Amino acid sequence: MFAIEVTSSFLASHALRLPTGGIEPSHAHHFHVTVKLAAEQLDALETVIDFRIVEQLLAEILSPLQNQNLNTLDPFRTQHNPTAERFAQHIAQQFQTLLTKHSKTAHLTELRLTEAPGCVAIWTGSFH
Repeated sequence: MFAIEVTSSFLASHALRLPTGGIEPSHAHHFHVTVKLAAEQLDALETVIDFRIVEQLLAEILSPLQNQNLNTLDPFRTQHNPTAERFAQHIAQQFQTLLTKHSKTAHLTELRLTEAPGCVAIWTGSFH
């Protein structure tokens, strides 16, 4: 098994909806997203997948989020609270959808969303 990791970042704000019915004050984070991809076999280039492709996929997902309020975006506007855990899952789903168009062998095994130093939400799972 081979694996790679790529990290990117973006600035966004959110305000969690509290179980009591209130909402916390809106605040911003400089989020860091790290994706871990794995493959049983290397591709024709002898990589899991070219790092540049992974960087491009992350940019495609994260660029529209730059300086946005996550509470105003689907599915966080109505369906999910914009927690780091749910946001990690959301990014992972988008990333895997794009990844399948670029690689037959690489798959996403983990996505880490760092909200603040020492505060990391981790999505692990398998889409294949």
